[in-house]
Amino acid sequence: MNSTNEAALTAAEAHNREFLVFSLGEEEYAVDILKVQEIRGYENVTRIANAPDFIKGVTNLRGVIVPIVDLRIKFHLDKVEYGGQTVVIVVNVEDRVVGIVVDGVSDVMMLTPDQIKPAPEFGVTLSSDFLSGLGSLDDRMLVIVDIDKLLTSDEMALVEQTTE
Repeated sequence: MNSTNEAALTAAEAHNREFLVFSLGEEEYAVDILKVQEIRGYENVTRIANAPDFIKGVTNLRGVIVPIVDLRIKFHLDKVEYGGQTVVIVVNVEDRVVGIVVDGVSDVMMLTPDQIKPAPEFGVTLSSDFLSGLGSLDDRMLVIVDIDKLLTSDEMALVEQTTE
């Protein structure tokens, strides 16, 4: 392969993005893998008085107090049950560590720009402000969540208030 082809291949690979795929109810969602710090089993948390329902509380993660947000409650899912598959995805957003509770994590997926379509303006369980697009791969449709926008939105700013 000559250097021109190698440069083109490298440029194309740079636009591909990896996502961590997780489930909430029957839907599959994805978040940029670069935002993910770790995945942990769900553990009991310390409740915070007067916090919104979707903020389950805080937990101590190696000396760092981490707010835990249940995306199933945030996205208004019918049933929110804690089981063996329930996990906390620990994400790093603007130098803050936040845990998000999800039903389960399935895999890590690479998507090309062609596989990511703009988010629709209707028919989804959360504001399209928090969506960066829809990913399609074979017969799977992934709702790609912009975790930065979601966790720094006005209503989620309560996370900052409860931990200070």
